[in-house]
Amino acid sequence: MAHIFKLLLPLCLLFFMGKGTAFSQVGMVGQEIGIVAGPVAYFTDYGLRWNAETNSSNVGTGVGLVYYLNFAYKADCNCYARYTYFNDHFRIRAEIDYHEGDLNHFGEIAKRNSEGGRQLRGMIGEVNVFEIGAHLEYYPLSIRDYTAFAYPISPYISLGFTYVGYDPNTYSTLGPLEDNIFPTFKGYVQQESGSTWGVVAGAGMRYKLSASSDLVTNLQWRYYNTDWIDGLDHDNPQNKFDDMMFWLNFGYIYYLNF
Repeated sequence: MAHIFKLLLPLCLLFFMGKGTAFSQVGMVGQEIGIVAGPVAYFTDYGLRWNAETNSSNVGTGVGLVYYLNFAYKADCNCYARYTYFNDHFRIRAEIDYHEGDLNHFGEIAKRNSEGGRQLRGMIGEVNVFEIGAHLEYYPLSIRDYTAFAYPISPYISLGFTYVGYDPNTYSTLGPLEDNIFPTFKGYVQQESGSTWGVVAGAGMRYKLSASSDLVTNLQWRYYNTDWIDGLDHDNPQNKFDDMMFWLNFGYIYYLNF
């Protein structure tokens, strides 16, 4: 968790101290900024995918900075924009995120009191991921009506893409990894950092806190175009998918132009 705040502190300073000059260039549309955080559930080559114990235990923490373009509102006149369906039902969100967590093996073989079971239980993976991307959010209810307190909650769905930088680490609590690795994974561990692309789909809702602020909750599914996010990619029949994760986050959004 300390790694997250060490990374995000300089980003926060740049994000908020530079907003006056950067955001003034947009001018014609409403703008919103915020911060989100919450648990991340990793679906990787550790444990058994869709296994309840694996899915509930291989959980990390994520933090993100978000920036919105709100087309229902015009910043240059402090008034609503000309009505179009797009203006009243869509936002664009830019996002910078960092998430990290530890991964462990679970399942029947890992529970056995055997050499293989001990090797699996002793194998630990560390995930460190930085992402930056953009998302299009669709709100079935009117954004301007929500802004005017016509209703307190506004649900939405979203779709987007992210650029992903990852830095995995794998070790064994039994000693040197090369001497204590489960046979299935020999030759399939990678410790090098890398980059890839990810697709993001999400759903969430906003709660109107005040005229210039919202609370937000959001569940995202992210699928990566690589199987090396966790540093592990074994060539076996059960390894059918690239790495992915689910992120449940909660946050605070502030309207800059109100």
